[in-house]
Amino acid sequence: MQIEFAQLTRKINSPAGDEDYVRVAVGKVGNNLLAAPLSRGAGVITSLVQADGLVILPPGIQGVEAGEKVQVHLYRSKAELERTIFCIGSHDLTLDLLAQFLVEYDRRFVSANVGSQGGLVALRRGEAHLVGSHLFDPRKNEFNISYIHQYMPNIPVKVVALALRQQGLLVKKGNPRGIKTLEDLGRSTVKFVNRQRGAGTRVLLDYHLNLMGISTEMIQGYNQEEYTHLGVAAAVASGRADCGFGIAAAAQALDLEFIPLFQERYDLVIPNKYADNWLLAPLFGLLTGSEPTTLNGRAFREAVSKLKGYDVSVMGTVILEDE
Repeated sequence: MQIEFAQLTRKINSPAGDEDYVRVAVGKVGNNLLAAPLSRGAGVITSLVQADGLVILPPGIQGVEAGEKVQVHLYRSKAELERTIFCIGSHDLTLDLLAQFLVEYDRRFVSANVGSQGGLVALRRGEAHLVGSHLFDPRKNEFNISYIHQYMPNIPVKVVALALRQQGLLVKKGNPRGIKTLEDLGRSTVKFVNRQRGAGTRVLLDYHLNLMGISTEMIQGYNQEEYTHLGVAAAVASGRADCGFGIAAAAQALDLEFIPLFQERYDLVIPNKYADNWLLAPLFGLLTGSEPTTLNGRAFREAVSKLKGYDVSVMGTVILEDE
């Protein structure tokens, strides 16, 4: 197993007194080798599959700050890392599909889930080739653009729509708590599970809670956080929570019921210096349907359209292109 030094994209908290093993996704962005810590919670099985390497922290170290260099025991070759598209940002199931299709073009697509805001910050620091984001700005009634200008001033980017998707409430089959609207989250008998701070899903939820005059202090489990939609769905499926807020496809994946509430646009934000790079060329081909594949031309679009709650009518549309 090859050992390389990589820059950590997110802080690691480690228990005192024990040797700690942290699974990471690894990618090369520009001249920098980067390591993004993967989930240790409900997504631990997924992290076993996604891991590109392992960071071993010796006893006595209680954490490592973002930006520090760490030794990574790599599972991948240098050649594989050169062909890796590194994505940090919001979680979406279509990214997993995108990874499957890009294999045909000798590309690896890896993603780390830190939320939309965290993704834009990582992009500003040069820690990713692209970011998945769905941050809603109620003042301008638009997604992502104002946040991009806020978090990435003076960095020219290309913003491409991936899909429209439904957000709503995830509940168990039969909806035993009789949950129908966001107002039901304030009931003392309802246990909720939330997304982490900075996630576009949480921004959307907070906006509508504020609009309805619902205090977050009334919601049991508001501070119980998961980093992915599947993590939220798993908490509901296991009984750890009665309800969560997320996408329809996550409910479908874990056989939950879904109560649709809002539609949003999920975009890919790409710095111009990578948008025209050979590495990302097949990705744009798949989004526009112009890339021929062994699975028939527009197969990626068709695969996404089969996910519950997704609308691909906007896929490949350029939302913003800075000069």
